Amino acid sequence: MPAFPHSTSSTTTAIAVPPALSLPVIETGFPRQLHPYWPRLQENTRSWLLRQRLMSADKVAEHADGLCYTDLMAGYYIGASEEVLQAIADYSAWFFIWDDRHDRDIVHHRPAAWRRLRFRLHRAVGAPKEQLRHPDPLVAAFADSVLRLYAFLGPRWNARFERHFHAVIEAYDQEFRNRAQGVVPTVEDYLELRRLTFAHHIWTDLLEPSAGCELPDAVRKHPAYRRAALLSQEFAAWYNDLCSLPKEIAGDEVHNLGISLIHHQGLTIEEAIKDVRRRVEECISEFLVAERELLRFADTLADGSAAGRELSFAVKTIVANMRNWFSAVYWFHHESGRYRVDSWDDRSTPPYVDNEAGGEK
Repeated sequence: MPAFPHSTSSTTTAIAVPPALSLPVIETGFPRQLHPYWPRLQENTRSWLLRQRLMSADKVAEHADGLCYTDLMAGYYIGASEEVLQAIADYSAWFFIWDDRHDRDIVHHRPAAWRRLRFRLHRAVGAPKEQLRHPDPLVAAFADSVLRLYAFLGPRWNARFERHFHAVIEAYDQEFRNRAQGVVPTVEDYLELRRLTFAHHIWTDLLEPSAGCELPDAVRKHPAYRRAALLSQEFAAWYNDLCSLPKEIAGDEVHNLGISLIHHQGLTIEEAIKDVRRRVEECISEFLVAERELLRFADTLADGSAAGRELSFAVKTIVANMRNWFSAVYWFHHESGRYRVDSWDDRSTPPYVDNEAGGEK
Protein backbone atom coordinates (compact mmCIF):
# COMPACT_ATOMS: atom_id res chain seq x y z
CA MET A 1 0.00 0.00 0.00
CA PRO A 2 1.22 3.56 -0.54
CA ALA A 3 2.61 5.60 2.30
CA PHE A 4 0.22 8.43 1.52
CA PRO A 5 -2.83 8.77 -0.68
CA HIS A 6 -0.91 11.51 -2.46
CA SER A 7 2.72 11.89 -3.48
CA THR A 8 5.27 13.43 -1.12
CA SER A 9 7.69 14.20 -3.92
CA SER A 10 7.35 14.87 -7.59
CA THR A 11 8.45 11.33 -8.44
CA THR A 12 6.77 9.27 -5.71
CA THR A 13 3.91 6.95 -6.63
CA ALA A 14 2.46 4.02 -4.75
CA ILE A 15 5.47 2.18 -3.37
CA ALA A 16 5.80 -1.55 -3.95
CA VAL A 17 7.79 -2.81 -0.96
CA PRO A 18 9.90 -5.90 -1.69
CA PRO A 19 8.58 -8.95 0.22
CA ALA A 20 11.84 -9.37 2.16
CA LEU A 21 11.50 -5.81 3.46
CA SER A 22 7.72 -5.66 3.84
CA LEU A 23 6.36 -5.13 7.35
CA PRO A 24 2.55 -5.31 7.22
CA VAL A 25 2.29 -4.33 10.88
CA ILE A 26 3.89 -0.97 10.04
CA GLU A 27 1.72 -0.44 6.97
CA THR A 28 -1.51 -1.15 8.87
CA GLY A 29 -0.75 -0.38 12.51
CA PHE A 30 1.46 2.69 12.28
CA PRO A 31 -0.39 5.20 10.07
CA ARG A 32 2.02 7.65 8.57
CA GLN A 33 1.62 11.36 9.25
CA LEU A 34 3.22 14.35 7.58
CA HIS A 35 3.77 17.75 9.15
CA PRO A 36 1.70 20.36 7.26
CA TYR A 37 4.84 22.47 6.84
CA TRP A 38 6.41 19.76 4.66
CA PRO A 39 6.14 21.45 1.21
CA ARG A 40 7.88 24.59 2.45
CA LEU A 41 10.28 22.50 4.51
CA GLN A 42 11.43 20.72 1.37
CA GLU A 43 11.81 23.98 -0.52
CA ASN A 44 13.67 25.74 2.30
CA THR A 45 16.05 22.85 2.96
CA ARG A 46 16.83 22.68 -0.75
CA SER A 47 17.70 26.41 -0.64
CA TRP A 48 19.76 25.89 2.52
CA LEU A 49 21.81 23.13 0.87
CA LEU A 50 22.65 25.51 -1.95
CA ARG A 51 23.34 28.48 0.29
CA GLN A 52 25.65 26.43 2.50
CA ARG A 53 27.36 24.86 -0.57
CA LEU A 54 26.68 21.37 0.75
CA MET A 55 25.60 20.10 -2.68
CA SER A 56 26.22 21.53 -6.11
CA ALA A 57 23.30 23.14 -7.91
CA ASP A 58 23.03 20.28 -10.40
CA LYS A 59 22.99 17.63 -7.63
CA VAL A 60 20.39 19.58 -5.66
CA ALA A 61 18.21 19.86 -8.74
CA GLU A 62 18.60 16.20 -9.67
CA HIS A 63 18.70 14.47 -6.28
CA ALA A 64 17.65 16.59 -3.28
CA ASP A 65 13.90 15.99 -3.44
CA GLY A 66 14.27 12.34 -4.41
CA LEU A 67 16.50 11.63 -1.42
CA CYS A 68 13.48 12.48 0.78
CA TYR A 69 15.50 13.76 3.74
CA THR A 70 12.80 16.33 4.58
CA ASP A 71 10.07 13.69 4.26
CA LEU A 72 11.78 11.67 6.99
CA MET A 73 11.84 14.54 9.46
CA ALA A 74 8.37 15.83 8.52
CA GLY A 75 7.01 12.38 9.30
CA TYR A 76 8.70 12.21 12.70
CA TYR A 77 8.55 15.50 14.58
CA ILE A 78 4.81 16.11 14.26
CA GLY A 79 3.62 19.12 16.23
CA ALA A 80 6.97 20.91 16.13
CA SER A 81 6.91 24.61 15.35
CA GLU A 82 7.93 25.45 11.79
CA GLU A 83 11.15 27.04 13.04
CA VAL A 84 12.10 23.96 15.05
CA LEU A 85 11.25 21.54 12.26
CA GLN A 86 13.23 23.57 9.74
CA ALA A 87 16.31 23.55 11.96
CA ILE A 88 15.98 19.80 12.52
CA ALA A 89 15.46 19.09 8.82
CA ASP A 90 18.50 21.14 7.82
CA TYR A 91 20.57 19.42 10.49
CA SER A 92 19.32 16.02 9.29
CA ALA A 93 20.24 16.81 5.67
CA TRP A 94 23.66 17.87 6.91
CA PHE A 95 24.00 14.60 8.83
CA PHE A 96 23.40 12.52 5.70
CA ILE A 97 25.94 14.58 3.75
CA TRP A 98 28.46 14.23 6.58
CA ASP A 99 27.88 10.47 6.50
CA ASP A 100 28.61 10.51 2.76
CA ARG A 101 31.81 12.56 3.25
CA HIS A 102 32.95 10.11 5.91
CA ASP A 103 32.30 7.23 3.51
CA ARG A 104 34.15 8.92 0.64
CA ASP A 105 37.15 9.73 2.88
CA ILE A 106 37.37 6.02 3.67
CA VAL A 107 36.87 4.85 0.09
CA HIS A 108 39.44 7.31 -1.28
CA HIS A 109 41.95 6.67 1.54
CA ARG A 110 41.92 10.19 3.04
CA PRO A 111 42.68 9.65 6.75
CA ALA A 112 44.24 13.11 7.13
CA ALA A 113 41.16 14.79 5.67
CA TRP A 114 38.90 12.81 8.01
CA ARG A 115 41.08 13.62 11.03
CA ARG A 116 40.89 17.36 10.25
CA LEU A 117 37.14 17.19 9.85
CA ARG A 118 36.74 15.22 13.06
CA PHE A 119 38.54 17.84 15.15
CA ARG A 120 36.75 20.72 13.39
CA LEU A 121 33.36 19.22 14.21
CA HIS A 122 34.35 18.73 17.83
CA ARG A 123 35.18 22.45 17.98
CA ALA A 124 32.04 23.49 16.12
CA VAL A 125 29.56 21.65 18.34
CA GLY A 126 31.05 23.40 21.39
CA ALA A 127 31.40 26.86 19.85
CA PRO A 128 29.23 27.05 16.72
CA LYS A 129 29.36 30.85 16.41
CA GLU A 130 33.11 30.68 15.88
CA GLN A 131 32.77 28.27 12.94
CA LEU A 132 30.00 29.92 10.90
CA ARG A 133 32.49 31.15 8.28
CA HIS A 134 34.72 28.10 8.20
CA PRO A 135 36.07 27.46 4.66
CA ASP A 136 34.86 23.86 4.72
CA PRO A 137 31.12 24.10 3.90
CA LEU A 138 30.42 20.98 5.96
CA VAL A 139 31.81 22.63 9.10
CA ALA A 140 30.11 25.99 8.48
CA ALA A 141 26.73 24.36 7.74
CA PHE A 142 27.00 22.21 10.86
CA ALA A 143 27.72 25.30 12.95
CA ASP A 144 24.72 27.06 11.41
CA SER A 145 22.31 24.21 12.13
CA VAL A 146 23.60 23.58 15.65
CA LEU A 147 23.46 27.26 16.57
CA ARG A 148 19.80 27.31 15.54
CA LEU A 149 19.05 24.16 17.55
CA TYR A 150 20.72 25.67 20.62
CA ALA A 151 18.22 28.59 20.57
CA PHE A 152 15.13 26.57 21.47
CA LEU A 153 15.53 25.23 25.00
CA GLY A 154 18.37 26.06 27.35
CA PRO A 155 21.99 25.52 28.39
CA ARG A 156 21.36 22.13 30.01
CA TRP A 157 19.76 20.71 26.87
CA ASN A 158 22.50 22.28 24.74
CA ALA A 159 25.21 20.73 26.89
CA ARG A 160 23.52 17.35 26.63
CA PHE A 161 23.27 17.63 22.83
CA GLU A 162 26.94 18.64 22.67
CA ARG A 163 27.99 15.70 24.84
CA HIS A 164 25.98 13.28 22.77
CA PHE A 165 27.37 14.60 19.49
CA HIS A 166 30.98 14.40 20.68
CA ALA A 167 30.31 10.68 21.24
CA VAL A 168 28.85 10.35 17.73
CA ILE A 169 31.99 11.87 16.20
CA GLU A 170 34.21 9.44 18.07
CA ALA A 171 32.03 6.52 16.99
CA TYR A 172 32.42 7.64 13.38
CA ASP A 173 36.17 7.68 13.97
CA GLN A 174 36.02 4.10 15.25
CA GLU A 175 34.07 3.14 12.16
CA PHE A 176 36.68 4.86 9.98
CA ARG A 177 39.46 2.85 11.59
CA ASN A 178 37.52 -0.41 11.38
CA ARG A 179 36.81 0.05 7.69
CA ALA A 180 40.35 1.20 6.88
CA GLN A 181 41.71 -1.92 8.57
CA GLY A 182 39.01 -4.28 7.30
CA VAL A 183 37.80 -5.06 10.83
CA VAL A 184 34.26 -6.45 11.01
CA PRO A 185 33.02 -5.83 14.58
CA THR A 186 31.41 -8.67 16.49
CA VAL A 187 27.64 -8.52 16.76
CA GLU A 188 27.84 -7.21 20.33
CA ASP A 189 30.45 -4.57 19.47
CA TYR A 190 28.53 -3.57 16.39
CA LEU A 191 25.25 -3.07 18.25
CA GLU A 192 26.99 -0.83 20.79
CA LEU A 193 28.74 1.19 18.06
CA ARG A 194 25.59 1.43 15.96
CA ARG A 195 23.69 3.19 18.74
CA LEU A 196 26.26 5.96 18.42
CA THR A 197 26.78 6.10 14.66
CA PHE A 198 23.01 6.14 14.18
CA ALA A 199 22.89 8.93 16.81
CA HIS A 200 20.14 7.35 18.93
CA HIS A 201 20.50 9.99 21.63
CA ILE A 202 20.52 12.91 19.19
CA TRP A 203 17.21 12.06 17.50
CA THR A 204 15.67 11.39 20.90
CA ASP A 205 17.01 14.69 22.27
CA LEU A 206 15.34 16.52 19.38
CA LEU A 207 11.93 15.23 20.47
CA GLU A 208 12.08 17.79 23.29
CA PRO A 209 12.31 21.05 21.29
CA SER A 210 9.70 19.51 18.99
CA ALA A 211 7.38 19.23 21.98
CA GLY A 212 8.47 22.64 23.27
CA CYS A 213 9.61 21.16 26.57
CA GLU A 214 12.93 20.21 28.14
CA LEU A 215 12.20 17.07 30.12
CA PRO A 216 13.47 16.71 33.68
CA ASP A 217 15.96 13.94 34.33
CA ALA A 218 13.33 12.04 36.34
CA VAL A 219 11.34 11.63 33.12
CA ARG A 220 14.16 11.11 30.62
CA LYS A 221 15.86 8.55 32.83
CA HIS A 222 12.69 6.71 33.79
CA PRO A 223 12.89 3.08 32.59
CA ALA A 224 9.65 3.38 30.61
CA TYR A 225 10.93 6.43 28.73
CA ARG A 226 14.34 4.94 28.04
CA ARG A 227 12.87 1.65 26.85
CA ALA A 228 10.42 3.20 24.39
CA ALA A 229 13.05 5.62 23.06
CA LEU A 230 15.63 2.87 22.59
CA LEU A 231 13.23 0.54 20.78
CA SER A 232 12.13 3.21 18.33
CA GLN A 233 15.76 3.97 17.49
CA GLU A 234 16.85 0.32 17.37
CA PHE A 235 14.06 -0.38 14.90
CA ALA A 236 15.30 2.44 12.69
CA ALA A 237 18.95 1.38 12.82
CA TRP A 238 18.28 -2.29 12.17
CA TYR A 239 15.72 -1.67 9.45
CA ASN A 240 18.29 0.60 7.82
CA ASP A 241 20.78 -2.26 7.98
CA LEU A 242 18.24 -4.59 6.41
CA CYS A 243 17.55 -2.20 3.53
CA SER A 244 21.13 -1.06 2.96
CA LEU A 245 22.79 -4.49 3.10
CA PRO A 246 23.10 -4.80 -0.73
CA LYS A 247 24.50 -1.25 -1.00
CA GLU A 248 27.00 -1.84 1.79
CA ILE A 249 28.16 -5.22 0.51
CA ALA A 250 28.71 -3.55 -2.90
CA GLY A 251 30.73 -0.81 -1.21
CA ASP A 252 32.93 -3.23 0.79
CA GLU A 253 31.39 -2.02 4.05
CA VAL A 254 32.06 -3.80 7.35
CA HIS A 255 29.43 -2.01 9.46
CA ASN A 256 26.07 -3.66 9.10
CA LEU A 257 24.35 -6.06 11.45
CA GLY A 258 23.91 -8.50 8.58
CA ILE A 259 27.62 -8.34 7.73
CA SER A 260 28.60 -9.00 11.38
CA LEU A 261 26.25 -12.00 11.48
CA ILE A 262 27.71 -13.36 8.24
CA HIS A 263 31.32 -12.81 9.28
CA HIS A 264 31.22 -13.87 12.94
CA GLN A 265 28.35 -16.36 13.11
CA GLY A 266 28.80 -18.02 9.72
CA LEU A 267 25.34 -17.15 8.43
CA THR A 268 24.53 -17.03 4.75
CA ILE A 269 23.21 -13.75 3.34
CA GLU A 270 19.71 -15.21 3.36
CA GLU A 271 20.05 -16.34 6.99
CA ALA A 272 21.45 -12.94 8.02
CA ILE A 273 18.54 -11.14 6.39
CA LYS A 274 16.11 -13.41 8.24
CA ASP A 275 17.89 -12.76 11.56
CA VAL A 276 17.92 -8.97 11.13
CA ARG A 277 14.28 -9.03 10.10
CA ARG A 278 13.42 -11.01 13.25
CA ARG A 279 15.14 -8.38 15.40
CA VAL A 280 13.27 -5.61 13.58
CA GLU A 281 9.93 -7.32 14.16
CA GLU A 282 10.73 -7.86 17.84
CA CYS A 283 11.47 -4.13 18.18
CA ILE A 284 7.96 -3.37 16.92
CA SER A 285 6.17 -5.78 19.25
CA GLU A 286 8.27 -4.74 22.25
CA PHE A 287 7.69 -1.07 21.49
CA LEU A 288 3.93 -1.59 21.64
CA VAL A 289 4.35 -2.86 25.21
CA ALA A 290 6.78 -0.06 26.14
CA GLU A 291 4.47 2.54 24.60
CA ARG A 292 1.61 1.51 26.90
CA GLU A 293 3.90 1.62 29.93
CA LEU A 294 5.16 5.09 29.01
CA LEU A 295 1.65 6.42 28.46
CA ARG A 296 0.66 5.16 31.91
CA PHE A 297 3.69 6.91 33.36
CA ALA A 298 2.72 10.11 31.49
CA ASP A 299 -0.71 9.96 33.13
CA THR A 300 0.91 9.96 36.58
CA LEU A 301 2.71 13.22 35.76
CA ALA A 302 -0.62 15.08 35.59
CA ASP A 303 -0.76 15.80 39.31
CA GLY A 304 -3.39 18.52 39.16
CA SER A 305 -0.93 21.38 38.72
CA ALA A 306 -0.53 23.37 35.51
CA ALA A 307 3.11 22.29 35.29
CA GLY A 308 2.13 18.64 35.72
CA ARG A 309 -0.50 18.83 33.01
CA GLU A 310 1.97 20.46 30.62
CA LEU A 311 4.64 17.87 31.33
CA SER A 312 2.19 15.00 30.91
CA PHE A 313 1.04 16.44 27.58
CA ALA A 314 4.64 16.91 26.39
CA VAL A 315 5.53 13.30 27.20
CA LYS A 316 2.43 12.04 25.37
CA THR A 317 3.39 14.16 22.36
CA ILE A 318 6.86 12.64 22.44
CA VAL A 319 5.46 9.10 22.71
CA ALA A 320 3.32 9.74 19.64
CA ASN A 321 6.39 10.91 17.75
CA MET A 322 8.39 7.86 18.84
CA ARG A 323 5.59 5.89 17.18
CA ASN A 324 5.76 8.13 14.10
CA TRP A 325 9.45 7.26 13.73
CA PHE A 326 8.52 3.69 12.76
CA SER A 327 6.41 4.67 9.77
CA ALA A 328 8.65 7.60 8.78
CA VAL A 329 11.73 5.36 8.68
CA TYR A 330 9.91 2.51 6.95
CA TRP A 331 8.58 4.58 4.06
CA PHE A 332 11.76 6.65 3.77
CA HIS A 333 13.71 3.54 2.91
CA HIS A 334 11.36 2.74 0.04
CA GLU A 335 10.95 6.27 -1.30
CA SER A 336 14.48 7.63 -1.01
CA GLY A 337 16.95 7.38 -3.88
CA ARG A 338 19.59 6.72 -1.22
CA TYR A 339 18.75 3.01 -1.28
CA ARG A 340 18.07 2.42 -4.98
CA VAL A 341 21.47 0.88 -5.52
CA ASP A 342 20.32 -1.16 -8.51
CA SER A 343 19.64 2.06 -10.44
CA TRP A 344 23.14 3.48 -9.94
CA ASP A 345 25.72 3.39 -12.73
CA ASP A 346 28.27 2.21 -10.16
CA ARG A 347 26.77 0.24 -7.25
CA SER A 348 29.65 1.34 -4.98
CA THR A 349 29.37 5.08 -5.76
CA PRO A 350 26.14 6.92 -4.95
CA PRO A 351 25.31 9.42 -7.74
CA TYR A 352 24.45 12.17 -5.26
CA VAL A 353 27.86 12.36 -3.53
CA ASP A 354 30.80 14.67 -4.06
CA ASN A 355 34.03 12.69 -4.07
CA GLU A 356 36.20 15.68 -3.11
CA ALA A 357 37.51 16.23 0.38
CA GLY A 358 36.08 19.42 1.84
CA GLY A 359 37.89 22.39 0.35
CA GLU A 360 40.85 20.17 -0.51
CA LYS A 361 41.93 18.60 -3.77
